Amino acid sequence: MTVSKTKAKLVDVARQLFAKMGVENTTMNDIALASKKGRRTLYTYFKSKDEIYMAVVESELDRLSEIMQSVAEKNISPDEKMIEMIYTRLDTVKEVVYRNGTLRANFFRDIWRVEKVRKKFDAREIILFKSVLTEGKNKGVFEIDDVSMTATLVHYCVKGIEVPYIRGHIGSGLDAETRLKYVRDIVYGALHRKEISQ
Repeated sequence: MTVSKTKAKLVDVARQLFAKMGVENTTMNDIALASKKGRRTLYTYFKSKDEIYMAVVESELDRLSEIMQSVAEKNISPDEKMIEMIYTRLDTVKEVVYRNGTLRANFFRDIWRVEKVRKKFDAREIILFKSVLTEGKNKGVFEIDDVSMTATLVHYCVKGIEVPYIRGHIGSGLDAETRLKYVRDIVYGALHRKEISQ
């Protein structure tokens, strides 16, 4: 097994154990046994449980980046792409949090530690938003003065509603069509000033 495959297996096994037993209740020995690797192999890749926990969070964020990249590459109009990117991001984060069971408690309790790992993801997400906004501006779909600033603002707006969305405080009780209308209105309101003023 190659180095990257071994490390990926250790991260996946750790994610499953953290989700099932909780981070506090999982030991490095548990991870070594469940992965059928020795403790020496585990410690070759990770110095501590904290380090492997961060690798688990990072692997989930890498997966989210790949999903968002695939939406950004779709052959649809830039405004529809923005809406789909926003919902894809929120729904994927929600799915990751709930799929990881007891790990989600750590995610909310340990948000500042997770934020350190998220910086790389945040930078990639802003670049993706910027590419779609630039496409929309070039096609005359969006009327934006500063694409970089707008991409950063969209990123922080979506990030700001992440926890309430995950907990069901945003959009709960609304059907998919109504939820889509709200997001569409927000996106159009922010990016189509010309249409609003007419």
